[in-house]
Order: sequence, then C-alpha cells, then structure tokens
Amino acid sequence: MLSRRNVTVAVAVVVAVAWIASITVTVAHQDPPGAASPPELRTELSAALSGRDADALAGLFDVPGSGGDDLAKDYVSVLKDGNARDISVQLAPDEHAPTTAIVHGKTGAGEQFSYRLAVTSAKGRWTVAFTPPIP
Repeated sequence: MLSRRNVTVAVAVVVAVAWIASITVTVAHQDPPGAASPPELRTELSAALSGRDADALAGLFDVPGSGGDDLAKDYVSVLKDGNARDISVQLAPDEHAPTTAIVHGKTGAGEQFSYRLAVTSAKGRWTVAFTPPIP
C-alpha cells in the first residue's frame, strides 16, 4: 500500500513530466520565422509595417532569441513617432530571388523616405536580417 508521501511524490513527478512534455511539443510545433516565399515576405512585411504590427514584424526577423520581439517593438515605435504612411516594400534585384527589401514611404510631414534591408533564406523560409545587404 502506498503511503501518502509516495502518492504525493508520484503525482509531482507525473505533473513535472507532463509539463516538460507539453513545453517540448509546443516548441517543436512553432512555425520557424519568416515567410514561405519572397512574394509572401514582401506582402507580410508591407502589412506589418503599414499596420504597425510588432508581433507580425518580429515573425519576419532573422534575429535569435527574444531580440526580434524587442527590435520589432522599437521599429514600430519609430514608425509611429514619425507618423510614417504610404509604406510599400519592393524586393530586389529579383522578386523571386531577392537579397534586399526596399522600404518606401512618407513621413508625417510628407517627405519621402526609403531604406534597404537584407533578405535571407534558410530552410525554405525568407526573412529580413539586419545586416548590410551584400550582393
């Protein structure tokens, strides 16, 4: 016959194993960052920037750990502070094999802006990397 202490220990072990298993399954089934194709990356990046969606933007960054979340929040904050609008994204040099995403838009004062972001591909996923775009 099991003592109360043994039952408590057994229940604690079962709960711990179940918790570890659930975390492992959750992590294993998370989508990798990025988009499935370059056109999808362009569409999602444009939507995330235009919509000031930090979560969607973080999912497109090639940044390890939680750095992508922090970077996306800061990035969206700068867009909000500058009252950026009419944001669009163009992939270069080739829409289907890009190395650069060119972001265009207007500031709140109506001035045009444009900047380049490096585009990378790994394991079938296309992401934005914050490294200089090298051809």
